[in-house]
Amino acid sequence: MQDAGGTPATPAPQVRTLLLTDLCDSVALVEKLGDAAAAELFQQHDRLVLQLQQQWKGRLIDRSDGLLLLFERPINGLAFAIDYLRGLRELGRARGLVLHARAGMHVGEVLTWHNSAEAVQAGAKSLEVEGLAKPLAARLMALARPGQILLSAVAESLTRRAVPELGESGGQLLWKSHGRWRFKGVPTAQEVFEAGVPGFAPLRMPRSSPKARRDLPLWRSPLALVAEAALLLALGVGLWFATRPEPAIAFAERDWVVMGDVANSTGESVFDASIRQAVMLGLEQSRYVNVLSEGKVRESLEMARKPADATLDRSLAVDVAIREGARAVLLPVVTRHGDGYRIAIDLVDPNADSVVRTYHAVATAPDKAAAAVDDVLSQLRKGLGESVAELQKSIPLSRASTGSLRALRSYALAETAMGKRRFEEARNLYQAAVEIDPEFALAYAGLAKLHARIGEMQPAREQLQKALALQSHLPHRERLYLKAWQAELEPGGWPLEDWRALAKLYPDSFAGLSNTSWYLLQDNRFSEAEPFARAAAVPQDHLRIYPMVQLGQIQIALNQPELAQQTLRQAHALEGGGDADDAAVDALVALRRHDQAEQLLARLDNGGEPLQSLMNLRARLLVAADQGDCAAMRAALRADRTRPSVVYQQVHQQLLHASVGVLCPGADDVPLASVAGQLSPLLRQTDDPGWGDHTLQMLVLIYLAQRQEQTNLATRLLRENHEAIESQRSPVIAKWYRIVQAMNHLHDGKPEAAIALVQPALDGSEPVQAHVVLLRACRQSGDAACADAQRRWLVAHRGQAIVEVMAMQVVQPLNVYDVALAAAPAANAGVP
Repeated sequence: MQDAGGTPATPAPQVRTLLLTDLCDSVALVEKLGDAAAAELFQQHDRLVLQLQQQWKGRLIDRSDGLLLLFERPINGLAFAIDYLRGLRELGRARGLVLHARAGMHVGEVLTWHNSAEAVQAGAKSLEVEGLAKPLAARLMALARPGQILLSAVAESLTRRAVPELGESGGQLLWKSHGRWRFKGVPTAQEVFEAGVPGFAPLRMPRSSPKARRDLPLWRSPLALVAEAALLLALGVGLWFATRPEPAIAFAERDWVVMGDVANSTGESVFDASIRQAVMLGLEQSRYVNVLSEGKVRESLEMARKPADATLDRSLAVDVAIREGARAVLLPVVTRHGDGYRIAIDLVDPNADSVVRTYHAVATAPDKAAAAVDDVLSQLRKGLGESVAELQKSIPLSRASTGSLRALRSYALAETAMGKRRFEEARNLYQAAVEIDPEFALAYAGLAKLHARIGEMQPAREQLQKALALQSHLPHRERLYLKAWQAELEPGGWPLEDWRALAKLYPDSFAGLSNTSWYLLQDNRFSEAEPFARAAAVPQDHLRIYPMVQLGQIQIALNQPELAQQTLRQAHALEGGGDADDAAVDALVALRRHDQAEQLLARLDNGGEPLQSLMNLRARLLVAADQGDCAAMRAALRADRTRPSVVYQQVHQQLLHASVGVLCPGADDVPLASVAGQLSPLLRQTDDPGWGDHTLQMLVLIYLAQRQEQTNLATRLLRENHEAIESQRSPVIAKWYRIVQAMNHLHDGKPEAAIALVQPALDGSEPVQAHVVLLRACRQSGDAACADAQRRWLVAHRGQAIVEVMAMQVVQPLNVYDVALAAAPAANAGVP
């Protein structure tokens, strides 16, 4: 365009919506994927951008690992940004990646002009955009966190009023102001807003940078805050010294105490376990006092050559305290007091072996005992130096647990039975506790925990709902615990982060630590799981046998079988020194001590609970499979007398039998189609907390069908169940879904497609069978170097093959057989 004099006309400013995005960590992404795979990903990315650009009437100005787009209307720009972030997530999920972008949007005047054809041919953009609105949008984009869409105030105002045009999706939008910010190169402070969809939008304050800082009032400036904090600290220290109770004994925060057994002279047994449990529950609310666990006390007694079940009277408790470095001994005492009961705690200095002080209260009747214990504990905690403010945070025992001593006694005995894995006994005791007190939230939580431990997920969920309905009776920590269990039992969920949050907020929460370790172990993230398991496998955890077994499994997976054997021996010593279970068999197999493993299996009782019988069957198959002994595997199947009543266990048993049929043709005639008929209806029950477990079983079933060349059955099951499989949030399910899809490609004669599907997802946490599939694909494509690399990976990961816990280790015999075959001298000629 030219004016009358023939000179180029100055372009007129136009009001436009500018959207800038940036693909996070794009360089690292290319390094991780490799050039070819990254190029394919970016091509799909460009197709996504083109589709959304056309849908929302945007104009793409510039594109690299970021985008610059112009829109006529702000609502179209926001809709593009939301759909773009959602599309990136789907692209990443298909490859086992996490793809995020940040976005900034502003509305303002810009100048636009077209470059000449010669300039475009030389590499220039066809359309140039300039103006103050452009750097402001860029500053917003740079300020955003991954997955965050930030808007200027003018963009937010114009967009928000047009949200109804987006229909139902517009009603889901979340909006948040992040205050006023000053950007480098922008003369005035700008209010910054965030918009997004639940589950996608971080809705968190952006981080300041050299080019962007929050515009804070003077009193909130860093120097002012430091001065204010110093003043408050000085006042607080003075107040603390003024109000701090004088400790009865030299006691520091988080020091340890030893709890003796109850000295009960009333002749009423209801006080024995219940008072001790009440004191323990009360002290668990304290962040000031640590109580030495029963497991550690037993160990200490055994080291002193005393019976582990000896009554922990004053003399023995003092010995334990001195040996373990505890600061004090607490001795609960219950005596008659007129028509009522005197409940007391003697505070003993173990070094002087003298009672420093006695704290007591009177209960007029047994049902008033909880209130009396509360009174005594308050006196005790003040006497040890705990602040009044901390004491006020505690919930009365009658609310935090129960006011019934009989219910509390049943609960205490149930917890002991759980620690020793006597599940039926624990069930009866928990049930007795809730029958006595129907509002005993902790007992319902115990029942939920028990049902989940033995694979009865629907009853577990029902009991948890009862506990959640009473959560106002619980301390904050216990409410977080129940929230994590709620996520645990959510159909199709993956509660790792809920348990990790509990572990981080409360580092002494052994449930948080142990369950975080367990889910990382399930996902084959062994090195990441180890510190959580180790932190939970300490003497202070009365249920430490579980994280200790996990630690042993982790050590096997990391090819440390000698360490694993020591860990597992220590774990099983907690059960009274009896025979180890099937986990010890895993360690012996890892050490290639097959004779010892078979001797141990011969001592294990196969006539007990169905779950344990199934695990023993798995262990027998493991020993035989590691030696490639089909005759021994067939004999184990013939000797199997397990009669599980739970559907999940029934399917598991059949899958174990079918896996032997894959390795040893003719070993078993389990009809996979019949198992599928039993399993398929369960995948339609999307409200069942066992939905994820059944989905994993279905994926194993499909894989076994593929290995048995039952291609039609495998293809049909994949087609019928793909929606249920894709709806799960478990990364383990996603990895196995990729494996069975790759096997489909192999059966279609497309090894390159199988490799392209599996290879990008190799991040160190992939299942062993991913490499078995890759080995097959490499051999099918004639790539000897690729096949040799996969064979060497399998040989190097024998430990992982032994302990991979997916779906109760149902693929374990398959894993170890395939690894043994890969390690055989003729491995280059064979195909697992």
